[in-house]
Amino acid sequence: MAEQLTGLAGDRALLGRTSTAERVSDILRSRIAEGYFPPGTRLSEDGIGGALGVSRNTLREAFRLLTHERLLVHELNRGVFVRVLAVEDVEDIYRTRALVECAVVRGLGEPPYALDGLASAVTEGQVAAAENDWKTVGTANIHFHRELVALAGSERTDELMRSVFAELRLAFHVVDDPRRLHEPYLVRNRQLLEVLRAGDRGEAERLLATYLADSLERVVEVYRRRVGESGQGAG
Repeated sequence: MAEQLTGLAGDRALLGRTSTAERVSDILRSRIAEGYFPPGTRLSEDGIGGALGVSRNTLREAFRLLTHERLLVHELNRGVFVRVLAVEDVEDIYRTRALVECAVVRGLGEPPYALDGLASAVTEGQVAAAENDWKTVGTANIHFHRELVALAGSERTDELMRSVFAELRLAFHVVDDPRRLHEPYLVRNRQLLEVLRAGDRGEAERLLATYLADSLERVVEVYRRRVGESGQGAG
């Protein structure tokens, strides 16, 4: 925990002179998504508050916000912990993703589409794979789907899916073989990008629906083995 708090202190500058619970929650959300605080980690009020230079009340409000987003869980007389998802949580995350992401593609309108963000995420994943950095490949995959959602041009949808993707990262951090999980989607992301470049919304939606169904099956298979059967999921 000491090493984590030392690194977290470097984020203090991000708070600026008008530190708020929302900014603290943004920092902690990013750190949780990066695996800096893995699932099951107890978050110390004194340690994190000291590292960021914020009051206990501000930190508690940030914890409350992240608990509402289902990234943290408060356990009576034990404290606040990074949430460990149950298999049912993972299934619900993918159900939400399929509803939103497929609807975004269906509603794109007439081509051409603004695909620079998707193309950058594809390149990011390929570079990381060449460096055998499979954790970063997973991050690039999240970036790809975040950019896909952004094609809707809706701040509300972006906000909704920001929380969903952060929860998804909690599941990814439990996976013991990230290469096996993420490698197949390097090709599938590029394929989806090329179909969108061709302006074929129908085919893109079909590919995406199959893609998400396959991804769910793969993640749940691993997750059930790693967490679900051990009964460690936290609600």
